[in-house]
Amino acid sequence: MSWLSDLFFGSFAQWGGGVAHSVLILALVIAVGIILGKIKVAGISLGVTWILFAGIAFAHFGMKIDGHILHFVQEFGLILFVYSIGLQVGPGFFSSFKKGGLKLNMMALSIVMLGVLTTLTIFLLTDLPITTMVGIMSGAVTNTPGLGAAQQATSELTGMDNPDIATGYAVAYPLAVVGIIFTMIIFRYIFKINLEKEEQLALETDGGSKDTSARELTLKLTNPSINGMKVGEIHDLINRNYVICRMRDRETGEVKMANSETILHAGDDVQIVTSPSAAPAVTAFLGEETEVEWYQLNAKLISRRILITKPELNGSSLSKLKLRGFGVSITRVNRSGIDLVAHPSLNLQIGDRVTVVGTETAIGEVEKVLGNSLKRLEHPNLFPIFLGIVLGVILGSIPFVFPGVPQPVKLGLAGGPLIVSILISRFGPKYKLVTYTTMSANLMLREVGISLFLACVGLGAGDGFVDTVVNGGYKWIGYGILITLVPLFIVGIVGRTLLKTNYLTLTGLMAGSMTDPPALAYANESSGNDIPSVSYATVYPLTMFLRVLCAQLMILFLT
Repeated sequence: MSWLSDLFFGSFAQWGGGVAHSVLILALVIAVGIILGKIKVAGISLGVTWILFAGIAFAHFGMKIDGHILHFVQEFGLILFVYSIGLQVGPGFFSSFKKGGLKLNMMALSIVMLGVLTTLTIFLLTDLPITTMVGIMSGAVTNTPGLGAAQQATSELTGMDNPDIATGYAVAYPLAVVGIIFTMIIFRYIFKINLEKEEQLALETDGGSKDTSARELTLKLTNPSINGMKVGEIHDLINRNYVICRMRDRETGEVKMANSETILHAGDDVQIVTSPSAAPAVTAFLGEETEVEWYQLNAKLISRRILITKPELNGSSLSKLKLRGFGVSITRVNRSGIDLVAHPSLNLQIGDRVTVVGTETAIGEVEKVLGNSLKRLEHPNLFPIFLGIVLGVILGSIPFVFPGVPQPVKLGLAGGPLIVSILISRFGPKYKLVTYTTMSANLMLREVGISLFLACVGLGAGDGFVDTVVNGGYKWIGYGILITLVPLFIVGIVGRTLLKTNYLTLTGLMAGSMTDPPALAYANESSGNDIPSVSYATVYPLTMFLRVLCAQLMILFLT
């Protein structure tokens, strides 16, 4: 039975046996970690981070894998993980700085920088190396890509991995998750928060983060100044994004599609799709809200969602398609689960679902133009993924020389692919590059990447983990708590008292600035709505980018 012992505990006398052993151990670590990740205590779970702890346990008991295989799988897993994150956040990365998002991103930036300052202060007051402190910081802010960036930067500088980075991360991470949620609870009691009141205030003042989302309403035209004007002429009078998709004549009661040449009169009923922030202005100008059963009045006009699947339409604006010529109206565009107002300058992307109103025959013609073939989307677009990885590795390998820094600075295998994936997903459609991947495909890529990375990090750090914690490493837990709580309390208090930030928005900001899904899940569950998710999504892209960059720069400048 020696073969069974070699299979589990490793025998590298033969290359084939080493590969089989490595695959077995990696699969076991990931499987055990995923099972443990389903365990919840007080509704909180560490999720995939259990894979890291499973790897540490396996290595502690002698179940290790070859160092070369370990290093390759770790780096490749990291690339897959950060690249899929970039594809996800890229489309909203630049738009997140607009309007209300700018304030939220500045607050998130402050949390990141205060975390770095707290880490540097502890570094200067203790004798811990910067590699260990960056590991503790990454765990304290629950940011796995930052851990990967630190690991990769250290490897570039020294030619070898430093297990203390992963150890510091593993020690600080568990209480960091609890600490973020604890901060939300403390703030709720300090400021005597009424969740229902906060929700109402958030809905009343919203308009920055959801400015492009779509809302449907029916108006009775009461403004006499628009009597006899064309829809296109009326649209030019209001500087807002809205679409008049159908109208009911005041005299005949006839319901018909509306286009730019349709003439309206006071007393007509119109169906409008606009953004929540624009709705009050559009309503005030045109008339008053009313209720009309459009589908009962004209059964010939139907509404259908059509999928954009033709590659040649990727990046094209709605106005260029000239779909009005088919006798239909595009009322909204659903992208990644969010309804957008279908204004003429909106650029379409592969995977968008457009809501089309018209007759059965007309919609059938539009389907031929747009594609509407689900089978096309199920086929993975691998070219932009591997092209992006190639460009990301090249960008990450470019040395940048800074005065006073002994080694050239590189973005590395974490920063390079992340930046390229953000740029490709944001600007690729403009150059006819199809970057669309289904949510399930993106999630699968991301989860496979992070699972491989965490398993390898755990297996690499497991040898001396227990000894490190027993011989002074327990202090690292306290350092991690400080790095977690100090920035959140400072920015949270300033945001609530001086900037008058809504509590629900603030909880999403806290979770997003720490890139912590468990904290977001708690915020959503406790509030009973998705308001925290909006601010989380607003600050997540910039925060993720800064966490990765700061971890690398601290290693490169201070090692």
